[in-house]
Amino acid sequence: MTGTRRTVAALFLLPALVLLGALVVYPIGYSVVRSFSNASGDGFAGFDNYKALFTDDGIRTALKNNIIWVVFAPAVSTALGLIFAVLTERVRWGTAFKLVVFMPMAISMLAAGIIFRLVYDQDPDKGVANAVWVGVHDTFAQSSAFPKAHPGRNSPLRPQSGGFVTAAAVHTGQAVGLPLVGVAPDQMPDSAKKAAAAKPEPGKITGTTWQDFTRGKGVGRLGAVDPGELGYAGMRIEAVKDGKVVASTTAAGDGTFTLPAQADGALLRLPASNFKEPYNGLDWLGPSLVTPAIIGAYVWMWAGFAMVLIAAGLAGVPRELLEAARVDGANEWQVFRRITVPMLAPVLAVVTVTLMINVLKIFDLVFIIAPGSSQDDANVLALELYRKGFSEGQPGIASAIAVFLLLLVIPVMLFNMRRLKREVRR
Repeated sequence: MTGTRRTVAALFLLPALVLLGALVVYPIGYSVVRSFSNASGDGFAGFDNYKALFTDDGIRTALKNNIIWVVFAPAVSTALGLIFAVLTERVRWGTAFKLVVFMPMAISMLAAGIIFRLVYDQDPDKGVANAVWVGVHDTFAQSSAFPKAHPGRNSPLRPQSGGFVTAAAVHTGQAVGLPLVGVAPDQMPDSAKKAAAAKPEPGKITGTTWQDFTRGKGVGRLGAVDPGELGYAGMRIEAVKDGKVVASTTAAGDGTFTLPAQADGALLRLPASNFKEPYNGLDWLGPSLVTPAIIGAYVWMWAGFAMVLIAAGLAGVPRELLEAARVDGANEWQVFRRITVPMLAPVLAVVTVTLMINVLKIFDLVFIIAPGSSQDDANVLALELYRKGFSEGQPGIASAIAVFLLLLVIPVMLFNMRRLKREVRR
């Protein structure tokens, strides 16, 4: 009416344009200019900073890890989101389940990194991942209770292949002592009882294996069973002739054992399995597993995001199509594969592409979760940008990485925008 609509519109848009220019356009332009400058910023470096993207070992590792992130993290998050959305559609407690799965989205990346740094702790008494892993492992393969045990002075045992063997052969009617030290009394197994000196028996070889140590200076006798000393309950003893095991047994709670006549003239061996170190689980944050471990933390956070978007798309799928397929004899797997997934393809594509953009910029989780010893192995482009720019004093290379990241993100963003526009037209 006043003829000033464009002027008024421009005035209303001006604050947003100023903010956009100050927070987006100017930083991008400055990064592009800085990427062609040397480290001090007062000279032209040409394409040297961009050449470093493909020659620097740290940047190449970061690029390789970014490829792993882009391939696996969005795919796994989207697949889990799809499974959760479909399986919880018909159950009464589905809303509560979705709420629980979505809750990690309310946690910042920093807090999630701290949580998973503790989850992946190497010590099974602290780290949940290793506590579960060790529990499962020990269910099928128990570790030894005597990993530190070893012969003391004047012992008849000698080291052999991780275990110990007697220096001389034993014979029937003989009582053999196999003393060991190195295990604290409070770390002996619960089944251990006070050691008892074995008595000779005709036609058999008897003996005792025990902790030959009594607390207190000058207390106890080496090589003899003293009151208060404990037997090595469960210790395996083998009789070996010409390199072959001819008989074996396990020590009782008081450390005593008996071998048959076949063991006459054999050497007694305590095999290495008696002294196997306790299983401590996996080194989740070691060089080989740190990237998959961090991707696991990311999936924990973002699977809920994927689930909510896919569930919204699933609500728009015509139920008549699903019911018609079931009436025609299709089972649930065929309905899911032939109807549900194709109908959800646009939503799945948007979710996957959105997560791809997100993982290209991943920084917080890697920086917090990966310890210093394996951070180089978990390196990604955003983290390398930070390290080059602030730790190593190479802002030119850091700017080149930033521009490179922008170039990687732009095609994915354009693809996503085109799909969204296409869906709006439909």
